[in-house]
Amino acid sequence: MLDLSLNLAGLKLTNPTMTCSGTCGYAFEYADFKDLSQLGAFVTKSITAEERPGNEPARIVEVRAGMLNAIGLANVGLKRFLAEKVPLLKKMPCPVIVNVAGHSFDDYTETCGAMDGLDCVAAVELNVSCPNVKDGLTFGTHPGRLRELTSAVKKVLPHKPLIVKLSPNVEDITATARATIEGGADVLSLVNTFTAMAVDIYKRRPRLANVTGGLSGPAIKPIALHLVSRVYRTVAKSAGVPIIGMGGVQYWQDAVEFMLAGASAVAIGTALFVDPATPNKICDGLRQYLEKMKISRLSDIVGALELPGDQPKTAPYP
Repeated sequence: MLDLSLNLAGLKLTNPTMTCSGTCGYAFEYADFKDLSQLGAFVTKSITAEERPGNEPARIVEVRAGMLNAIGLANVGLKRFLAEKVPLLKKMPCPVIVNVAGHSFDDYTETCGAMDGLDCVAAVELNVSCPNVKDGLTFGTHPGRLRELTSAVKKVLPHKPLIVKLSPNVEDITATARATIEGGADVLSLVNTFTAMAVDIYKRRPRLANVTGGLSGPAIKPIALHLVSRVYRTVAKSAGVPIIGMGGVQYWQDAVEFMLAGASAVAIGTALFVDPATPNKICDGLRQYLEKMKISRLSDIVGALELPGDQPKTAPYP
């Protein structure tokens, strides 16, 4: 019997696939295109304490091997989320992870504190790394502030796993990963999008109204994979903190790469715009891979990547 299930710091999933925040709305927007019960977990778009209109259009631009988005954390705000969206979350057929963003410590603690008592919320993902708002990287690029923020949020969220989404737009991602873990994070998710831009060569202007946005999709996968491996080997493995890998996950082979590099689960975003059935196809491919490799549990491959210099797991001779 092949086992795709996993446990992320108490968050039990039937399979390792989940949606990336911001790609599938708040709840059932994706239901017309996919059976949500087949997801390991659903991650909402970011919620902030106050309602946000987001950036001016154009806010999404397709680029080679990916896309740029500069949505600007547009969302209904905490009050409307609790009144309008929570009733929908109660009907979701899979675990729901709420992504939370903010401008200040108070913003984050108010919104996360409101999630702690909701049975329909399985975990909270802290967005400290959005590259397309003016202050989106204030916490995500500063290890000291990130440690303090994580600690403050964990105090108001004692009953839910706390996931922190790390920015790749830093000098050393292991420093922010370590700070997050020291602050009390239960799970890490990485990576968020890379700051990037595109130019309209005829208008001689940026194609995004915000000038820059977050680059996602297959173009960033090799970099994201490297960063997951670094964080896993340098910080997360020894701390026993699981990782959700993301960044260009499109095929089951991508998921295997991320898991071998140290991710326990994978989040899918840009690929959903191409094929909403991507999570199903990834799970089918993972089962075939496990069968071919004669492995019964998917969790057994997490961190199994062997790099030059690693000690062999078995002696080369008796």
